[in-house]
Amino acid sequence: MADKLLIVMMNADPEDGPALVPPLNQACIAAAMEFEVEIVFTGRAGRVIQKGVAARTKASEHSDKTVYDVLKEAHNAGVKIKACAPVIEEIGDDTIEELDEIVGGAYIISEAMDTDTVTFTY
Repeated sequence: MADKLLIVMMNADPEDGPALVPPLNQACIAAAMEFEVEIVFTGRAGRVIQKGVAARTKASEHSDKTVYDVLKEAHNAGVKIKACAPVIEEIGDDTIEELDEIVGGAYIISEAMDTDTVTFTY
């Protein structure tokens, strides 16, 4: 059985809380189950890690929580938050504090191909 969960957030709208929150919750649950968990933000969804974007995006229309609140919960649970280098090229250094690492495309491929890793994409 795999011991790592890699969540690649690529196509989700960075301002659509109901689309962003389920993968963040899955990451939190997997971390609570003591799996190693990483979320890599890339492509369109990469803007989530830009300061202010997740903080102004409501998790759902029925909640006072923001996507940033849920992202912080995941990070506090042990989920590693990473961004693909082109995202940083686009948004610069204006990132959330919870960003742990900047990675390249080869990193995503290498991790996804590892037999000890299960990869979800959104």
